[in-house]
Amino acid sequence: MKKISAFFLVLLLHSQFLFAQKGDTISAPVALVDKLFGFADNLVERVSTDTWTFIPAITYAPETSLGVGGRAMKIFRLDKNSSQTKNRPSSLPITFLYTLKNQLILTAEVDLWMDQNNSFLNSRLELADYPFVFSGIGNEVTDQEEYSTRYLYYHLLYHTKIARGVYLGPRYEFRADNIYEKVEDGLLETGGVTGSNGQSLSGLGLSLNIDTRDNIFQPSKGMYNQLSWMEFHSVFGSDFNFTQWVFDFRKYQKIGANQVIAGQAWFSFTRGAAPFHHLSMVGGSDRMRGYFEGRYRDKHAMVYQAEWRFPVYKKLNMVLFGSSGQVANNLSGFHLRDFRYAGGLGFRYKLNSEGLNLRIDLAFGDQSAFYFGLNEVI
Repeated sequence: MKKISAFFLVLLLHSQFLFAQKGDTISAPVALVDKLFGFADNLVERVSTDTWTFIPAITYAPETSLGVGGRAMKIFRLDKNSSQTKNRPSSLPITFLYTLKNQLILTAEVDLWMDQNNSFLNSRLELADYPFVFSGIGNEVTDQEEYSTRYLYYHLLYHTKIARGVYLGPRYEFRADNIYEKVEDGLLETGGVTGSNGQSLSGLGLSLNIDTRDNIFQPSKGMYNQLSWMEFHSVFGSDFNFTQWVFDFRKYQKIGANQVIAGQAWFSFTRGAAPFHHLSMVGGSDRMRGYFEGRYRDKHAMVYQAEWRFPVYKKLNMVLFGSSGQVANNLSGFHLRDFRYAGGLGFRYKLNSEGLNLRIDLAFGDQSAFYFGLNEVI
């Protein structure tokens, strides 16, 4: 991956090049946009190597405000001697960010497809000094208070193919929090919220994946269904004992020549004394854009999301999306009237031949929010 575009300049100019002259003559706005694409691509190529791409990382989300830093990305295939079309690409992104809310975040993640897609490994390490917002527990929360935590997070997942498109394997997860700043006399400072004094979590479980996507970065058909069970217990070194099940169902349907409808139904169920930051949550850049991460949290949660993806110009695509979700303390607490709703639009720019996208979204929920990142949400 050795390309990146002048993405934000394209957004400012796209209303002009949509009305380019018909025929073989290219209008001046279109020619200018093409030059901007080429200039930015060449600039990043100069600071990249044959195997790594280095790009500035600029992100924005309500939870973090504006963030600046750097990202190193490597996309590769482990089975070099086999057919390129039979082996999914592996990836290794490393990111460092500093945000205007004085947050420091360092993440490293690896996805490895091995043995001609017969085995898969995913591992993620995250270190952060992270001011955040807690708004209580339940579907009707109104209060908001800030707290600051330093945490270490790690997970490891290994899957083995047991049937066509079906993968099964163990998952380990660890998180340690040092919550060092709270609002005086707030919800967390009074100590009535589980996990408000910090903790160490360690859990082991199983994960089942049904994956028939035609492209892991930008799927246009197939499905991705993941069912996971995690057991956090003192036997594994955890301060809290609880169980969590997560069901993630995704479907991709191509319509016409270049358009895609993507849908997701996500459910999380928790039993036991889970700390507040590990409850089932609604909100954030992955589920319910337009609500800050963890805006609603409780033992159980459900989220439904859909996207319509369509081309705009060359490598530039557009997305319209909508979502709904809610949380509840017990299964009988889910009601149709309690759903929260969000929607918005976004732009995608294809960075490489594998389908990796640069993403910018504008979402509307209980607030308006911009999201920048890589890859699709669904």
